[in-house]
Amino acid sequence: MDSFKQAIPFAMALLMLLLLLAPTSDAITCSDVINDLRPCITYLKSGSGMPPAPCCAGASAVASAASTTADKRVACNCIKSASQSLNINTALAKALPGNCNIHLSFTISPNVDCSK
Repeated sequence: MDSFKQAIPFAMALLMLLLLLAPTSDAITCSDVINDLRPCITYLKSGSGMPPAPCCAGASAVASAASTTADKRVACNCIKSASQSLNINTALAKALPGNCNIHLSFTISPNVDCSK
């Protein structure tokens, strides 16, 4: 019985250690994407020339945060939905990653297939 009583604190400590070491979910959300790209909205609707620095910083943040396939799909679907509702200039949207010197694995477009 004494060994059982001694094993309980050890088991609890082991459980706490496992919980602390368990991977956390830092999945990207549509809210994250929208907040990061908010500085791009005016530019993408009626801008010209190069995008403003805050827009490129936000686009870079999205590109960095979308590291897994699941994150990329979330970001793509979010951007696709937002671009449809905001009536953006598709040429400016498609050129945004290149103009900001970032790489996105999908095209910013209201017609992009985010499942690929």
